[in-house]
Amino acid sequence: MRKVLFIDSVHPLLLEELKKTSYHCIEAYSLSKEAIIKQYHDLFGIVIRSRFKIDKDFIDCFDKLKFIARSGSGMENIDSEFAQAKNIYCFNAAEGNKKAVAEHALGMLLSLFNNLNKADQEVRKGIWNRKKNRGIELNGKTVGIIGYGNNGSAFAEILSGFEVTILAYDKYKTKFSSESDMQNLFEECDILSLHIPLTEETKYLVDGNFLNQFKKPIYLINTSRGQCVDTKALLKNLKSNKVSGACLDVLEYEKTSFESLNESETLIQLLKSEKVILSPHVAGWTEESKLKLAQVLLQKIKSIN
Repeated sequence: MRKVLFIDSVHPLLLEELKKTSYHCIEAYSLSKEAIIKQYHDLFGIVIRSRFKIDKDFIDCFDKLKFIARSGSGMENIDSEFAQAKNIYCFNAAEGNKKAVAEHALGMLLSLFNNLNKADQEVRKGIWNRKKNRGIELNGKTVGIIGYGNNGSAFAEILSGFEVTILAYDKYKTKFSSESDMQNLFEECDILSLHIPLTEETKYLVDGNFLNQFKKPIYLINTSRGQCVDTKALLKNLKSNKVSGACLDVLEYEKTSFESLNESETLIQLLKSEKVILSPHVAGWTEESKLKLAQVLLQKIKSIN
């Protein structure tokens, strides 16, 4: 039997369907890395979300390991390069939650543009202020998208009915609709949305120098990874109105598991800003995407000989 260790819980479909074939599925949702290494040296596969890092030392403990499957998009918690050098397949399931991410990004943006969070709280307190809660329209705006993979292209698709201009830049992909270069984004964007993995190249991509290159004040959307944005630089530019507002589903201060935040004075200041809409890293977490993620991983695992 091929042993597959589930380090994090995912939709039960994945476990149930693998059990029907030649896989022995083990649920280890609370076991530490050390306990896993000690008890399960002959694993064929690992299924994880983000509970801990799958690094070189951990991978080296499993001579029979054939695949590592992440239920989600980002792969920064897995040493994929080392794993692939050992002929271990590394899967993600970005196809499964791309629609969820796109809808969430749009929802945050529309809420910010129409002051919905602020207006809701005011009305609940008996404040009926129509003038100060006048919104702005998405129609006619230019939206820049950095990263045109599953999530970026899904966001572009969902925006297509809003009569916006879409400019998309992807360093590693060409010849797609709305393709542009960064200089054009800097000159034309009203809104910038990040759909990129966290790598050494993208860590703190959006810093002070980056933001200063935009010709107009912009709205920033980040549904990728928190560390793609330098929060101190963002806060400074929010205060100076270089950034008109921000929709942040992810934060620089998230712990590895994404389940909680590290304390920071900059974070405290960010939380006070009415120009920012926040959510707890849930853009890809819908009831539907939970199932879709499992379905995508199932097909990829089954493709292994």
